[in-house]
Amino acid sequence: MTQAVRIEGSADVDPRARIGAGSAVWHLAQIREDAVVGAECVIGRGAYLGPGVRLGDRVKVQNHALLYEPAVIEDGVFIGPAAVLTNDLYPRSIGVDGRLKGAEDWLARGVTLRQGCSIGARAVLVAGVTVGRWALVAAGAVVHRDVPDFALVAGVPARKTAWVGRAGQPLRRQGVGRWRCPCTGETYAEANGLLAMMP
Repeated sequence: MTQAVRIEGSADVDPRARIGAGSAVWHLAQIREDAVVGAECVIGRGAYLGPGVRLGDRVKVQNHALLYEPAVIEDGVFIGPAAVLTNDLYPRSIGVDGRLKGAEDWLARGVTLRQGCSIGARAVLVAGVTVGRWALVAAGAVVHRDVPDFALVAGVPARKTAWVGRAGQPLRRQGVGRWRCPCTGETYAEANGLLAMMP
């Protein structure tokens, strides 16, 4: 049985957008043309999804988060309140001739959020960055370069401060290049500055 889609009356959802089964779009959210929202997603109050933004399944976009095109969000991602995914490295309102710029005057570079990662409240992700699988971006961080899988990054500019597991908790060192999740018991191996879950 297909789950119903819930769209609050004050939300602005373009008829060309696609909303997956079981998803909810809350008050004053705006979802632009050709955006795709997967199944069982939650789009919070006042959130904005630009034209062609793509969300996987079970994504949570919290209140007033701004996702500018062409962002790609994989399954199970959390985007905190008022987080911003930008799309222009060198923004200008006008060209050197003083004319107002239009969509044809620039090339949007989207942010990519890989499976299961989380973006903290009021974090800013600069155009073109990729946040790896199960990574965690701290509240208020400014991310200007790619974040590896399982990394916890914080600060301005964001820097890696720890490793986290799929449960989101900091991992505990278990010896050289070995880490363990205190919640799940899952183990991880570190090599060449990258982390991978062990089978």
